[in-house]
Amino acid sequence: MIENSVEFAKRIRKYSLEMVVRSRASHIGSALSMTDILAVLYFDLMKTFPQDDKNENRDIFILSKGHACVSLYATLGLKGFFNLKDLETYGLDGSNFMNHISHKVSGVEFSTGSLGHGLPFATGIALGKKIKKHKNKVFVLVGDGELDEGSNWEALLFASHHKLDNLTIIVDYNNLQSLTTVKETLNLEPLKDKFEAFGCKVLDVDGHNHSKLRDVFEQSINNNSGKPIVIIAKTTKGKGVSYMENKVKWHYSTPNENELKQALNEIDNA
Repeated sequence: MIENSVEFAKRIRKYSLEMVVRSRASHIGSALSMTDILAVLYFDLMKTFPQDDKNENRDIFILSKGHACVSLYATLGLKGFFNLKDLETYGLDGSNFMNHISHKVSGVEFSTGSLGHGLPFATGIALGKKIKKHKNKVFVLVGDGELDEGSNWEALLFASHHKLDNLTIIVDYNNLQSLTTVKETLNLEPLKDKFEAFGCKVLDVDGHNHSKLRDVFEQSINNNSGKPIVIIAKTTKGKGVSYMENKVKWHYSTPNENELKQALNEIDNA
């Protein structure tokens, strides 16, 4: 029995690491940076229906940085959307648990891989909910490097124009993308000013502090400002594993068995 979101996050991290090592996959650093965000949303706040994953009253979560899929797969498995044993098929030929997030998995709303697709899709869903006067919320998580894609900024114009205050955009701001820092690749700052200029309400948060995450998500759930909310979550790539934290290497590298053992031990003792 998982008692709180902190324990939930630990379990997500452990399953994520085991999946990546078992399948010799990558993107573990990206998955670990957003784990606490997922834990708080799915454990404390979002309306989910694991036995009825198309229930019209569900809140919608879209993972736009689809390469970080292992942490969402682990989250959904722990919530009971499918048997946890299914995670052992991750990355195998013929498996629904693909190396980028797949809608063939129960609880996954949309397949993403090419960056910049999740936010445009989420704005369309949010508009539909708004037109139908549905009360459920739409959350979309994007990567900081992903904001290099122009489709995101077009979607923000659309969301602001249509006053989509049922939409929450979460930026996993871990400051590293595929090869180097975000600043060196394509500087985003002043990011908060840019989002505000596009007509959004913007909140900053420590993306690993569960109580502060709950606070900003509750603000977004109760949002009736007529503006979409952007939550800039300051995170650490590889969070929870000392040798991975703030290391761009773990965007693509796979831990070996000894590294996995160390990682799991650190998470257990955190």
